[in-house]
Amino acid sequence: MAKMATSVKINDELKDRIQHLAGLRRRSPHWIMREAISQYVEREEKREAFRQETLHAWERFKETGQHVTMDEVDAWLQKLETGKNVNPPECHD
Repeated sequence: MAKMATSVKINDELKDRIQHLAGLRRRSPHWIMREAISQYVEREEKREAFRQETLHAWERFKETGQHVTMDEVDAWLQKLETGKNVNPPECHD
């Protein structure tokens, strides 16, 4: 994977906090910043994927009317909590 150099402008307070944390972790400030960016991007990608799935599910519901009630899901989850291996409830109109 190719690496590219970039720059990020941060204020002195954040720079000091990064340097302090890097010292505590025995890592370089560069490593701390790369790790923070990597974790942020991964979290936001997952959040966006969830958002897209939600939008897709809403569109599908509007097209088909298929749904499961909260009571049906609640009953299913209660069975799972007791250790029963049960299938999720079926969607219906």
